[in-house]
Amino acid sequence: MDSWSTPANDEVDEVWRIVKRIEKLLPGYNCGECGFSSCREFAGKLVDVAGLVRCPILKQERFSGRAEEIAGLLGSSERTEEIVGVLDGLMADFSLSPLPGEPSCREDLHPFNPEARLEEGDIFRYRPLGCPITHFARVLKSSQGVVTVHLIGPVHLLLGLPAPEDIGICLVLAFEGTVCRGRRPEVGETVRFLPEHCMMQKVHSGVVVHSEGMWLRIEGIDLKVW
Repeated sequence: MDSWSTPANDEVDEVWRIVKRIEKLLPGYNCGECGFSSCREFAGKLVDVAGLVRCPILKQERFSGRAEEIAGLLGSSERTEEIVGVLDGLMADFSLSPLPGEPSCREDLHPFNPEARLEEGDIFRYRPLGCPITHFARVLKSSQGVVTVHLIGPVHLLLGLPAPEDIGICLVLAFEGTVCRGRRPEVGETVRFLPEHCMMQKVHSGVVVHSEGMWLRIEGIDLKVW
């Protein structure tokens, strides 16, 4: 994993450490008065001192001095750029890129077609549940009804080869990849993320179930991001 520790990742880690310190200085009530669902989300979206006025509880005497500490943290590092989905205009916590040396993020799929028989190396086409775009994928492994794939471009259309078998609709169960922009989340956190290879550049959501350096596994994938 050490080979993944690029300067860009180090910068992301530093920003994430600052966000965690800001979160600890906020009241922690998760009251929603700031317009966000939790103090953690508010901490991640703060970009300047002016934004602190959105937290009325922070003005209480028992939290005296915390706003000044947060201001110092905000001034100690540049915040990461905003990551916004092209299709829906929603804010994402981070962009997810492929694992080193791989062509796309890994995806776990569950085909609804009971007759689908997929083996390592097979190329097929399908439509993810909730997405209007046909996808093309290559099988990495298939076990107990779950198929792990890389997404590939429809090269066959350019080369005049026969189109891969269409197996119908699949439920996307999980993504695996690395954080390339934005903050690194914690295990158990529900996140919004933007897969780099998504043709629609649409924000997805899910729960982080594994984190190793910048490598994440996200399950419970949902395209209905509220």
